[in-house]
Amino acid sequence: MLGALLGGSGVLHLGRPRTYEWLVPPELGSARAWVIVTGVAELGIAALLATPRTRSAGGWAAAGLLTGFVPAHLHTFRVIPNKPLPMTVAAVRLPLQVPLVLAALRVARSR
Repeated sequence: MLGALLGGSGVLHLGRPRTYEWLVPPELGSARAWVIVTGVAELGIAALLATPRTRSAGGWAAAGLLTGFVPAHLHTFRVIPNKPLPMTVAAVRLPLQVPLVLAALRVARSR
């Protein structure tokens, strides 16, 4: 399930990068580059998760990547402070990182 989620997200990052560019904090530099790199990373991690021999490494990589997305989720609150629907979506997305990271850690630790 985690692999499918990351794989689908990776495809969306690469196919519609503009959708994600506004989430990248400007302090990080080129938003397009970050979106492309994270899309490729998501696809690579999905591939790791799909193979029993590399699943544990994929879990560790997923946990790291999902944790790395937290600054983008926090940045959302800076760019949409007066828009109720996007603010609600952002408020829901941020805490969802916790179960996703925990799921990735469960995969990483399973043998």
